[in-house]
Amino acid sequence: MSVKSILCSTAVLASFATTTFAETEVQWWHAMGGTNGERVNKIAEDFNATQDEYKVVPVYKGNYTETMTAAIAAFRAKEHPQIVQVFEVGTATMMAAKGAIVPVEQMMKDAGEPFDGDAFLPAVVSYYQTPEGELLSMPFNSSTPVLWYNKDALDAAGAKVPETWDEVKEAAQKLVDNGMDCGVSFGWQSWVMIENFSAWHNLELGTKENGFAGFDTEFTFNNEKVAARLDDIASMSEGNLFKYGGRRGDSLPMFTNGECGMWLNSSAYYGSMVSQAKFNFGQTMLPLDTSVADAPQNSIIGGATLWVLGGHDAEEYKGTAKFMTYLSSPEVQAWWHQETGYVPITTAAYELSKEQGFYDSNPGTDTAIKQLSLNTPTANSRGLRFGNFVQVRDVINEEMEAVWSGEKNATDALNAAAERGNALLRKFERSAN
Repeated sequence: MSVKSILCSTAVLASFATTTFAETEVQWWHAMGGTNGERVNKIAEDFNATQDEYKVVPVYKGNYTETMTAAIAAFRAKEHPQIVQVFEVGTATMMAAKGAIVPVEQMMKDAGEPFDGDAFLPAVVSYYQTPEGELLSMPFNSSTPVLWYNKDALDAAGAKVPETWDEVKEAAQKLVDNGMDCGVSFGWQSWVMIENFSAWHNLELGTKENGFAGFDTEFTFNNEKVAARLDDIASMSEGNLFKYGGRRGDSLPMFTNGECGMWLNSSAYYGSMVSQAKFNFGQTMLPLDTSVADAPQNSIIGGATLWVLGGHDAEEYKGTAKFMTYLSSPEVQAWWHQETGYVPITTAAYELSKEQGFYDSNPGTDTAIKQLSLNTPTANSRGLRFGNFVQVRDVINEEMEAVWSGEKNATDALNAAAERGNALLRKFERSAN
């Protein structure tokens, strides 16, 4: 055989081998930066190491809003990933994008991958189901707001861990009197102080079961009970009992550097607390406003899910389905939960964390799960499904900031937020029909 023939034969064999053994690539666009981004990479790498047919490639695309925007633009250009991480307030938008998404439960069945909807925590999965109970997107990083507290500071000030808003105020006064710069702050204020305050006290956010029963919903969060709570918090600005620190997680350093003794925000800041706080800290349930309710109802989730986008071939969906099975396994979910503070999405992962002694050695880390599962969710506490809610949150933030700055009282601010928000709901309703 000539050298030329040998070379040709080798090239053909190499081409055949490449074709035969090439891994099917699954793109996963996500919004997890920093340490959590490294954890996302580890999940993908560990899955890839379990088999050689599929390769999940995680790609960081910026914050939640940027990631969702990038995916929509990519879909229009037909250059979209198989999986995109979308925060919970983008659910209605994704549902309305007919033809753009493949319901995850349908994809799992089509791919022949085992799927049990009853394995998921009800408080997590109900947010992402159709009225008929079909799961639309795979829960991944679900959290709920809790009350973080500086245990050393509370002890030094002679203050107890608050259970009510009156006790929050009392503890804040004692902290400041004992030399702290501020008593309490919070982040993601629409989520914590409007959405979760309402669910926790079984108050309606909007008509039509908070949007679950139809796009023709209107906001009702502009009520006297929410207004009274915000006005009271604004009054706490005097003497620095309360300090506003920004819309998202901007105020985290105010807590971890010892400036504020209490902070209301996501349970998912657990990893940040462990690495940044140089004091003993704890987390407890959200405070109850006893002028509104005698007992709490349940909190609602934040975070994000993984949506599967349409327009890919069956083999890619098969790989995506296998990855979803891996991602939701008890071992992976327990690890993710324990590392980050996000809640485990399945009962099995929660039970595994118990068996591993995680809650015994890290008291309070099951607070989020207990809050979400406190009572059977009502129409007011199941969650929310409002169109254009990403933009509505911006409106709510602007109006709440006017309260903190003293430009408006809470009633005027909430009325303006509801009016502006309703205009965005109508715009979404027109585009969805």
